[in-house]
Amino acid sequence: MSGSAYHHGDLRRALVDAAFVAARSEGPEGVSIRELARRVGVSHNAAYRHFAHRDELLVEVSGLAMQALVDAMEERLARVDETDGVLRARRRLAEIGRAYVSFALGEPGLFRVAFSSHPEMDQTSLSALAVRPYTLLGEALDGLVEVGFLSPSARVEAEMTCWSAVHGFALLNGNPLRDLPAEERELALDRVLAAIDRSYAATTGSVITPGDVFAVA
Repeated sequence: MSGSAYHHGDLRRALVDAAFVAARSEGPEGVSIRELARRVGVSHNAAYRHFAHRDELLVEVSGLAMQALVDAMEERLARVDETDGVLRARRRLAEIGRAYVSFALGEPGLFRVAFSSHPEMDQTSLSALAVRPYTLLGEALDGLVEVGFLSPSARVEAEMTCWSAVHGFALLNGNPLRDLPAEERELALDRVLAAIDRSYAATTGSVITPGDVFAVA
């Protein structure tokens, strides 16, 4: 493919698409403007007209990776068909956690790109990328308050508690615990999510039935 095959704007899209494929298999380390230019069949000078440096391209790819995470979360949330309000709210929060871990382990390259940070990268842009996943988590937590399962006082900054727990679990299972059998991993994740669930129930004195949301309780 030659550079003359591109019209204005097409090359930028082609570079982003190629970078996404590279990041998916190799993580942020796979994103190289010179190498991507070679893959799409143009000179690196042509590529640099669209991206002054690698970090600009990484921001674009990070956005796509973050959107893929959001899609995974929304797909899981759409499966929750529980009619009981409290159970529905609890299961929605659990499914967000499961989606996050599943994405991290199933798409390790994209997961690392989604949360990658580099010295020249615009931190405001990076923060904006995480807004939608954070919003979905916040909506799930608000749902727990609305049904009386989580107290308003315990709701304050609860996103950070939940995110830290599942992110830490994902990192542990992506490296030191990567050989853990899938069934054991699912049970371990259930224990983490059940611990969060129990702690929230305690804020309102809610009575929970073992096994109504998790395989372990």
